[in-house]
Amino acid sequence: MAAVKTDPCKESANESNEFQAELETIEDAMEQNENGETAKKKKKRKKKKNNTVNGSEEVKGEENNPNGNIELIVNGINTVNIEQAEKQEDESSEADGKKKKKRNKKKKANNVGKQQTVPPSVPIVDLFNQGEYPEGEILEYPINQDGRTAKNRITDEEKKMLDRSHSHLYEDMRLAAEAHRQTRQYMKSIIKPGMTMFDICEELENTARKLIKENGLEAGLAFPTGCSLNHCAAHYTPNAGDTTVLNYDDVCKIDFGTHINGHLVDCAFTLTFNPKYDQLLLAVKEATNAGIRASGIDVRLCDVGEEIQEVMESYEVELDGKTYQVKPIRNLNGHSVGQYRIHGGKTVPIVKGGEATRMEEGEVYAIETFGSTGKGHVHDDMEVSHYMKNFEVGHVPLRLAKSKQLLNVINQNFGTLAFCRRWLDRLDQSKYLMALKNLCDAGIIDPYPPLCDQKGSYTAQFEHTIILRPTCKEVVTRGDDY
Repeated sequence: MAAVKTDPCKESANESNEFQAELETIEDAMEQNENGETAKKKKKRKKKKNNTVNGSEEVKGEENNPNGNIELIVNGINTVNIEQAEKQEDESSEADGKKKKKRNKKKKANNVGKQQTVPPSVPIVDLFNQGEYPEGEILEYPINQDGRTAKNRITDEEKKMLDRSHSHLYEDMRLAAEAHRQTRQYMKSIIKPGMTMFDICEELENTARKLIKENGLEAGLAFPTGCSLNHCAAHYTPNAGDTTVLNYDDVCKIDFGTHINGHLVDCAFTLTFNPKYDQLLLAVKEATNAGIRASGIDVRLCDVGEEIQEVMESYEVELDGKTYQVKPIRNLNGHSVGQYRIHGGKTVPIVKGGEATRMEEGEVYAIETFGSTGKGHVHDDMEVSHYMKNFEVGHVPLRLAKSKQLLNVINQNFGTLAFCRRWLDRLDQSKYLMALKNLCDAGIIDPYPPLCDQKGSYTAQFEHTIILRPTCKEVVTRGDDY
């Protein structure tokens, strides 16, 4: 359809009459338009434009417009088509924006699988579809007093690339850490005075096994649940027949670990019901955090211990009218962690002195501190429950058939990870104590008896696992609780 052009410089005496006639034509066409309401709005817009534009106009009605829309041509330009194009463009942009939002939501939703139950029973791998697990707390490295520094690594492209090359290890540890977090949060909600220590440990371990999706040596518990009470600081878990009950005035250290492919996390907290112990717990928690802040690439282990001691000894606790300075237990330490190896070879002291060995890039550490109202020194006491195969031991000939059979069970189920007598009972092992003693005497298995301060004292513990990544320090077990 051709538009009729006129000379805008010519003025005619009949111009107003022609304009009025064209308006009437528009009104007639509007009455024939099925979408009357829409056409009326278009007419108002066209009329407004006609009042401000000098030129010729042409109306397209139903005859040449199969859609029944009215088009106004001004100076050869179809104004309605422009408006429609702009409207379509706006609608298209809006639709694209919605699609992008939907895609982003879908992308986020893709990593979210099933919902966790109460009590928790859905494995962590089923909660995160894409295999990407929550990252721990990210910290920059401290600047050392001797001039060595590991700062500005977060933005270093070479370190970032090196970091990505170890992502599979980090994801394994994050999965183990998430299982730990959800297990401990659940246990904190159900542990009450009057429960037996045996039932507490069994419930905790059963929950952790479900969340980690236990699968032989590929996924499971890294060591038995420690639930040491009061003056006992570490390495106590109940054996079969132990009827110890948790009391209101007890100070209970819950220490357990989980692992994926031997990449394990070691994390502990202290549980109390009587608020009189709050300062004791605060002292140890803050000391642990101080140790985490002080740790880093090229940091000397003795410097970490000094920071821990300084913070812990700045606290006092009043118990039954007597004030105690909180003392670090000097013969208990944090430690490096290796694959399938809870004690990786380096120790992190919690008092000043100790080794000047430096932490290195790529290492994993369990930063744990123990505070006491007693002497600040522990000794072996009570019945042994924890055992672990010596990581360095080679082949040792054994005479007793029962010892050989028990060693096979240990190798298949625990490898070089720690275990306890309850776990042997769970595997339907019976009458194994003599064989277990024989393995210990031969140096194949090491016993780890409970470690206790003086009776009547109280001890507390907090612990986190950190990864010294090329770019940063990740406190992989950090949670909302501590």
